[in-house]
Amino acid sequence: MYPVTNRRRNDSMTSSLNRLSTMLDEAFGFPFGPGMSGTVTSAWVPATDVFEDRNGIKIVAELPGVRPEDVKLSLENNMLTIRGEKRQQAEENTERVHRYERSYGTFERTFALPNTVDAEGIEAHFDDGLLTITLPKAERARPREIQVKSGVRGGQSSQAQLGEHGGRERGEKS
Repeated sequence: MYPVTNRRRNDSMTSSLNRLSTMLDEAFGFPFGPGMSGTVTSAWVPATDVFEDRNGIKIVAELPGVRPEDVKLSLENNMLTIRGEKRQQAEENTERVHRYERSYGTFERTFALPNTVDAEGIEAHFDDGLLTITLPKAERARPREIQVKSGVRGGQSSQAQLGEHGGRERGEKS
């Protein structure tokens, strides 16, 4: 007798999208950060959006049913960690429970931050089940324009340089 295994049909579109998603997560260190290989150690993982503009990075985490006092943020070695707990609400005592679908328990998300983040300026706000973390870029990392000057070399005009480097001074005869 030979063992029989059923092979699932591989939907090429879904498979391609999953591979692309995995590659992007690995390339950018999201959602778990480099070297963490996507290991989930939490009871549930909140969904997050990450945005960047010229002034900084913004992380928005969806935390419905979580109280602000149950959320903790920490920053260590350019790794931002969001930890918290969603507590189960006391339900009515009934004879039968047909289904529990809501997630409860502890959660943790870690994000690898670029060196351009100003750690002293990080702010977090919690409103209507959304945690918004603002990570400003350090001033040195912000894009800026550099003015181009003309006719000046090393801070001196070309006429002054001639006088200093063997050019004829006023009153000298040839």
